[in-house]
Amino acid sequence: MVRTSNFVLVIIFALLLASCSSKPHIAVGSKNFTEQEVLGEIVAQQIERRMGIEVERTFGLGGTLLAHEALKSGSIDVYPEYTGTALTAILKQPVKKDPEAVLAEVRQGYGKWHLSWLKPLGFNNTFAMVVRTAMAHQQHLSSLTDAAHRSAAWKLGVGYEFVERPDGLAGLQKTYGLRLDGDPITMDLGLLYPALRKGNIEIGAGSATDAFLTEAEFSVLTDDRHYFPPYECALVVRDEALTQFPQLRGLLEELSGKIPDATMRQLNAAVDRNHRRPAEVAREFLAGIGKQTK
Repeated sequence: MVRTSNFVLVIIFALLLASCSSKPHIAVGSKNFTEQEVLGEIVAQQIERRMGIEVERTFGLGGTLLAHEALKSGSIDVYPEYTGTALTAILKQPVKKDPEAVLAEVRQGYGKWHLSWLKPLGFNNTFAMVVRTAMAHQQHLSSLTDAAHRSAAWKLGVGYEFVERPDGLAGLQKTYGLRLDGDPITMDLGLLYPALRKGNIEIGAGSATDAFLTEAEFSVLTDDRHYFPPYECALVVRDEALTQFPQLRGLLEELSGKIPDATMRQLNAAVDRNHRRPAEVAREFLAGIGKQTK
């Protein structure tokens, strides 16, 4: 009798586990850097608060290809991606400059995998050529054309990929005729702003949503000839998830246009500079969005 009772309990427990695991849920993914994790949390919490459904977080995916494969396989249902990255890294198409044309092309290209691009979130995380604000004021620099007209050559600092990228150094020099003082100094992107601060470099190739750009010490030179291509961020979602949860598209697109460049910089800075948890930063952001819509 004891053995029979134990057997029955085991069966009941197994059924309970099975019923729990079969609950409808949505899996949200992100790549392995601050901006992606913050966005992943914003998406996950938006789904939780608006749908009251279980959300599985799969953050820290090691790069674009891994995130894309996770989405295709159904391991995740949605994650934030950048239009320029999708165009060149996933679809293997040449760089294009028109944001609307790039978005249209990635939407069409991703259709073969039954993946949908929603309306962009509002920011464009393209490259940003950064100098110290004091130097910009002293030398009357506001654009990359101004930088090209400077009599002295530039000490340039870049990330490891910038020298080889199709939208990187070679095209920048061809477009602006920017003169360099020797070869560019390559470094981890996290070291770029300290190097500017110390004067080890004079100009650096950062990103438009870098946390350091919230500080008055640094200024972005305007890409006045529109060399850098668009890297608008949008959510990519499995069509199957959109069909299974009809309200999903609408609640996710409540975020569309709500995160301009300056806001994304502030969100990144809250984590990287102020050492706050991404979940906390996301919760505060969503609370602010809620107040705006009331």
